[in-house]
Amino acid sequence: MSEIIPDSTKKLLSWIVDNITIDESDDEKLSLAYIIIDTLFKIDKVEIITDRSINLSKSQLKQLTGLIARINENEPIQYILEEAEFFGRKYIVSPAVLIPRNETEELVHLIIKDYKDKKIKVLDVGTGTGCIPITLVKELKLTRAYAIDFDPRVIKIAKQNATKFEVDIDFMMIDVLDENFPIHGLDVIVSNPPYVKESEKELMKRNVLDHEPVTAIFVDDENPLIFYESIADRALKSLKDDGRLYFEINEQFGDKIRFMLEQKGFKNVTVFQDLNGKDRIIRASNSLA
Repeated sequence: MSEIIPDSTKKLLSWIVDNITIDESDDEKLSLAYIIIDTLFKIDKVEIITDRSINLSKSQLKQLTGLIARINENEPIQYILEEAEFFGRKYIVSPAVLIPRNETEELVHLIIKDYKDKKIKVLDVGTGTGCIPITLVKELKLTRAYAIDFDPRVIKIAKQNATKFEVDIDFMMIDVLDENFPIHGLDVIVSNPPYVKESEKELMKRNVLDHEPVTAIFVDDENPLIFYESIADRALKSLKDDGRLYFEINEQFGDKIRFMLEQKGFKNVTVFQDLNGKDRIIRASNSLA
C-alpha cells in the first residue's frame, strides 16, 4: 500500500481506490471507498466533495489498511463491517447468512404494491437476515409475520435484526424439505430459496464462493427446483383460498417453475422480470381470486 498518508477527503477517496486490488470495475471500487469512509470516519459524500482537511491517527490508518487488506482477499465488505443495506435499512449480517441483493428488494416491492393499505398474514421461507418479513412489517400493516429457516445461526441473526428494527416476528427452525408449515390461513408465502446450479459455480465471483453460505445459494443440477416444489406443496396447505405465493427465481427456470406451479393447481401464475430484463420473480395464486 502507498505510504503517503492522505490529508483531505478527496485524497483519502483516491488513496482507498488505488489500494483496492480486487478484480472489480472502477465504479465498484469507488462505491466501496465511499462505504469505507462513511463507516470508519463518518464522512459522507458531501464532505468528500467539499474536500475538507483530515488528520488520520495511527489507529485509524491501521484500521483502514486492515480493512482494505481483507477486501483484497475477496472478503465481502458487508461481512467485514457486519452490516448490509436493504430497502434503506442496515441489517446485521455474518457469514452464516446470505448478503441481501437488489433483486430481492424488487420481490419485496411487488408484494408491497400488491398489498398496499391491507392487513396481511405472511410467512417467509428461508429467511436469512430476516430482511423480507422485517421490511414487509415496516412497510405494510401486517397482522402477523412468520419466518422459518433450518439453521439456528441464521435464526439468531434474523432475531437480532427484528429486535434492532423493533418488529414482532415469529421465527421457527424448520427444514422446508422435510417439514410442513405449522401456520395456516396465510395471505402470502414468500421465498428466495437456493437457485444457482452447481455447474454455475465457475461463473461466480470469489467473494461469493469463498465467503457466502453455499447452502443458501446452490442446488444440485439434477434437481434444481427441489426447494420450489417442496415450498409449493406446503403452500397449498397453508395459504388462504385467495392467498399468493411469491418466489425469487433463477432466470433460466421461469417457464419450468410456472409450468410446475400450474400442474400443482396454482392459478394466475405470472413471471416478472428484474431491472436487467431477466426472469426473476414469480407470483401465483391458489385460486382464481
